Amino acid sequence: MNLQRPNANEALQTANRSRDVAPQSGICSRCMDGCKGNCDMFRATFRGRELLYPEPFGSVTAGADKDYPVDYSHLNIMGYALGAKGVEPDPDKATFPAVSTETVIGVTNRVKMKVPIFTGALGSTDIARKNWEHFAIGAAISGITLVCGENVCGIDPGLELDRNGKVKKSPEMDRRVKEYRRYHEGYGDIFVQMNVEDTRNGVAEYVIEKLGVETIELKWGQGAKCIGGEIKVNSLERAIELKRRGYIVTPDPDVPAFQAAFKAGPLKQFERHSRLGFVDQEGFMKEVERIRKMGAKRITLKTGAYPMRELAMAIRWSSDAKIDLLTIDGAPGGTGMSPWRMMCEWGIPSIYLHSMAYELCEILAKRGLFVPDIAFAGGFSSEDHVFKALALGAPHCKAVCMGRALMIPGMVGKNAEKWLRGEDGGLPKTVSRFGTTKEEIFMNYEVLKEKYGAQEVERLPLGAVGIFSATDKLKVGLQQLMAGSRNWAVEYISRKDLFSLTEECAKITGIPYVMDAYRKEALDIINS
Repeated sequence: MNLQRPNANEALQTANRSRDVAPQSGICSRCMDGCKGNCDMFRATFRGRELLYPEPFGSVTAGADKDYPVDYSHLNIMGYALGAKGVEPDPDKATFPAVSTETVIGVTNRVKMKVPIFTGALGSTDIARKNWEHFAIGAAISGITLVCGENVCGIDPGLELDRNGKVKKSPEMDRRVKEYRRYHEGYGDIFVQMNVEDTRNGVAEYVIEKLGVETIELKWGQGAKCIGGEIKVNSLERAIELKRRGYIVTPDPDVPAFQAAFKAGPLKQFERHSRLGFVDQEGFMKEVERIRKMGAKRITLKTGAYPMRELAMAIRWSSDAKIDLLTIDGAPGGTGMSPWRMMCEWGIPSIYLHSMAYELCEILAKRGLFVPDIAFAGGFSSEDHVFKALALGAPHCKAVCMGRALMIPGMVGKNAEKWLRGEDGGLPKTVSRFGTTKEEIFMNYEVLKEKYGAQEVERLPLGAVGIFSATDKLKVGLQQLMAGSRNWAVEYISRKDLFSLTEECAKITGIPYVMDAYRKEALDIINS
């Protein structure tokens, strides 16, 4: 098993000097007095806590590179030569472009999506803020859901609070909702997520009453892998302001020594953290009811890579509260705002967590109890990942939550705007080989021009066009996989459409080992 090396990583911009490294510690086998670097411990000697996070913080997304014993690559997708579910088994009708990738989530006020994917929570991070119009418009024109993450109001420079400490005005939140709705066409929705500070600040009241938001997502810890991190602050004044607003800011910007260190230069940033959330069933049920009374049409919950006990709490309490969607996020997914070693070494990996979730949901279903719609998250990036997650969790899993996979095309498209203007050295060869205009480079640009018109398509940020193109790739790829497994609609995807490549994977997931899958049917044919 190839595990991640603990004392040097590209995400931290560190490296070992020695070609031989002690496997567990990650320290060079020959650590020399006089070495000029550049492992984690070498860098930490000078920069301390800076080495906790991927660099440059706020400009990168990062995903842990630990290779777990079993992951989704240990599952393969079945292909069949018989049957067709959801369409007449006619070669002229059962074509892969005829496959429907639409999905529906929710209880009463249900949400349709053109593709069974949606964005991870894009909250108060610089990545989300700087790229928001690309992400929001891209999701809207693609017909998928967008999750506006935690702390957006709390760190808004233009935030105004009323005499009770509740949000009175938040220009940043206003902008975020407006950008998505500008191109929303009835598919997908914008979810607004809340943590401890958001609840204290009255974010739900503000977005429901003032902005007409219909879906509120509750969150169990899990920000920055459950410790509530997310952003760094480059200004002493800003750090003090966020502390006054009730956030945990480290190091403490009110301490004279840290103020001096910041002004002198060695301390370059402060970290802003949210408080840890603590859950109990009574409090959860009361909060769901409180938000429903405000007028929210849908309530969802996102939980992280916690052990089976917390997973059972999330599933059972969501069942009792009849919430609309439960998103279960496994390790080692991340967007670069979490401590690096925590991303690598903390939490239940996705395939293990999702297998537990299926088992627990099935127990509820067999008892005749309500099972909320489920979404799986945790390191997904391609159409086969989407298929496998839907199949592993069938019939309960309705969609897949994606973080970096949907952020990357938004950022790349945004940068393409700069390159086309001649900035940052102009178009790189990786892009110019497709052409020198946006019409030539983006294969779906003319598709969007036909839909929105020449004048309106000019207003679309190219990051949004990038997300539309990436979503289109996922959709068509999913159609192909679904047709190959003879499923012409998402609702027909089942666990029988998967097999395990290893016996260990079969043990974890309950998906038959390749040599056992369909064995009985095969022997019946041979012996007939």
